[in-house]
Amino acid sequence: MLKGYWVSAYRTISDPEKLAAYNELAGPAVRAGGGRVLVRGGRIAAYDAGIAERTVLIEFDSFEQAVAAHESAAYQEALAALSDGVERDFRIVEGID
Repeated sequence: MLKGYWVSAYRTISDPEKLAAYNELAGPAVRAGGGRVLVRGGRIAAYDAGIAERTVLIEFDSFEQAVAAHESAAYQEALAALSDGVERDFRIVEGID
């Protein structure tokens, strides 16, 4: 089975307090959904149209598991806390063999 990944590339963080509230809720929701954080912040080298802002990569055992974790009530609560505190590009993608 191919793995699933959450990829979040933040464009701007306008409200660090909302991001902190989101992080408090999102971490447990991700772990409960079977996710493993591979990248969260850290050093970035941005090229082409990339923006050197926060990037997050989370691995799940399958694409379906990644989608289910995003749809979970616990993660939806985290998203409500984040609200308009950031602008980001969030995708769920399927890995390759």
